[in-house]
This record gives sequence, structure tokens and C-alpha cells, in this order.
Amino acid sequence: MVWLALPVAMAVLAVASWPLVRVHLQSVAVLDLVANKPVPKLLRRFVSEPIQVRDLELPLESGAVRARLYMPAWPKNAPAIVVLHGVHYLGIDEPRLMNFAAAMASCGIEVLTPELPDIKDYHVDVNSIATIGESARWLAEQNHGRPVGVMGLSFSGGLSLLAAADPRYQPDIRFVVAVGSQDEMSRVAEYYETGEDKRPDGTMEKLPPNDYGALVLEYEHLGEFLPASDLAPVRAVLRAHLYEDAAGERTALARLTPAQSTEAKALMDTVLPATRTELERDDARHTADMAAVSPHGQLARLKTPVYLLHGAGDNVIPSAETEWMEAELPRRTLKAALISPVLSHLNLDGTTPTEMDQLRLVHFFADVLRAAEVQ
Repeated sequence: MVWLALPVAMAVLAVASWPLVRVHLQSVAVLDLVANKPVPKLLRRFVSEPIQVRDLELPLESGAVRARLYMPAWPKNAPAIVVLHGVHYLGIDEPRLMNFAAAMASCGIEVLTPELPDIKDYHVDVNSIATIGESARWLAEQNHGRPVGVMGLSFSGGLSLLAAADPRYQPDIRFVVAVGSQDEMSRVAEYYETGEDKRPDGTMEKLPPNDYGALVLEYEHLGEFLPASDLAPVRAVLRAHLYEDAAGERTALARLTPAQSTEAKALMDTVLPATRTELERDDARHTADMAAVSPHGQLARLKTPVYLLHGAGDNVIPSAETEWMEAELPRRTLKAALISPVLSHLNLDGTTPTEMDQLRLVHFFADVLRAAEVQ
């Protein structure tokens, strides 16, 4: 009679493991959607739940902020997560973010994307930590008082970890996912000057930095690079460049005096020795400010579960930063950490990933989906 029991046992095992299988299939479908790839027909039904999208204004203690809520059409007590944009002028209107939030909602998860005004305007500062924590609290209140997940992209990931470490917000945050995020801002700033980021084991990650990072630091403290009389016209050039406004940049450049034009060109050439020297001086003046937006030294006391993801070829925030966070987080807190060649910074456009690399990323994201669903 044992052979008769075997099919029954296999059927029970299949049913028991189905939730795990389902989130892996959803993970593949969501990653395809984010990468703007066609979802295989077999997987479409796993990301086909109708959704509703609502624009709103969050009445937070630190000030009202614009936000967008992506909801399954039939919520039925849907789990919830806050997803935070990185340093980008489009904020919550950034197409990749909107695509990702909609894909998550189509899996049956309620997604809130609050706008971080300072981050949107290329300022990484402590104000955003309060916005993140208060947004999680607001969503938790809408979620019948249950804590919610928080996913921070780029510099918002490090700030999300700081929000979760804050006793004011910790009860409302059930887990944190940090994607391509900083551990120590001063080390990232030094990377922009040297192209090297030290790992916890003492070795150096060497990767030519993207100009973007250094330009953000210049823009944030532009008054310390220029005389007051040149600040407004040169800021217009740098702002248009960061905002990807080519026409606006040409117009702003045409309005500069010869001296201002020389200053603007020097700032834009971040590998120029004189520019790097100025960046080093600026970093030295803002050591305390950078420490305030760095998870480094504050993760050992974190009790909230954490998932860390980083692109192996990230040249905006190098992946050594995730290695530092992984080394500091308590074992009971760190649920998963992956440095993947499938990713660059926040894009699925890494170089020559293997099938195993792709499977690891699918499994990581399936873990995140599973964490979001468990209430």
C-alpha cells in the first residue's frame, strides 16, 4: 500500500510548496516587466491582477508630500510596501519606478510611492529620513495598523535603513530592502575622487566612477565652489544637465559670461585635478552632514529584517557599500544579500550574467515578494 500513498504525499508536498513556487514565477514576470521585456505567456496570469492608481497628498508631520498609491483592484486585506525613488528629477513620475510599482501591485501588493522633495532635487539630507518614516506610518495606518515593507532605491535605501533604526518609525516598518545603496557617504564621496572604494576585507573595489555622483555633490553645495555673483547662472547650467534638459542647458550656457563659462566647464569636468581638489575640500567641510545620512555604525542595533541588493558594476554607488552593510548587520536581521552582475546601478543591464546569476536574482526578489505577503 506504500505505493498508493506516494502520489498523495507528492500532491500534498506540491500544494504546500505552491506559495514558494508562485512567488518565484511572479519574480520572473516582475523582473521582465521592469526590464521592458515581454512576459512569457505562461507567466502572465501571475502579474495580471487589475490595479487602481491614485494620486494623493500625504499629510505628514514634517510637511505634506505628493504621493501615488498603486492598489490591487480587489485589495482584500492586501499587504503593503513603500517604494522610494532615487536621486532623480522625475521623482515618483520616473518611468522605471512607475513600471515597478504597477508590476508589484499586479501581484496583489499595495504600493505607495511618496515623493522625497530633497532627493528629487539632488539633495541627500536628513529631511528625507522623516518623510520615509512618516510615509511608512501613514501606510501602516491604512493597513489596519500592521507594519509595512519599505524599499529604497539608490541613496533612498540607506536613508530607509536609518528610518528603520529610528525608534519613532521602527514599529511601522516590517522589513527594508535597500537596492544599490550607500553605507557611508564619505566613503562614496571619496570614491568619486579616486575611483576606489575600500571593502571590509581591506581590498579595493576599482571602477571608474560615473560623473553623475560628483555632479550631485557639486550641485548640493554649489555655493562653496563659486562666488555668490556666479551662483545662479552656473546653477542653471548644472541643474539643466542633471535634469537631462539639453535645450535648457544650451540656453543657460549661452547666458554665461566668459568667466562663468570657464567655471561651469571646470565643474562639469569632474576628473580635472583642480575640480577633484575642490571636491575633497568640500567633503572635508561636510563630514558631519554625510555621517547623518550614512547607515554605517548604526546597523548593529537594527532589529528590522533587511534585504540588500546591489549591481556588481554599479559606478554611482559601488557594491563595496553593500558589503559593508552586510558585515555590520546582525545575522538575525540580515535576511538576504546579493551583489549581482545582472544589475548596473538600478537598471537590469549588467554585463554577461550567467543563467545562475539570473536565477539568484529571481530567488532574491522572490524572497522579497514572500516577505511582503507575510503579514
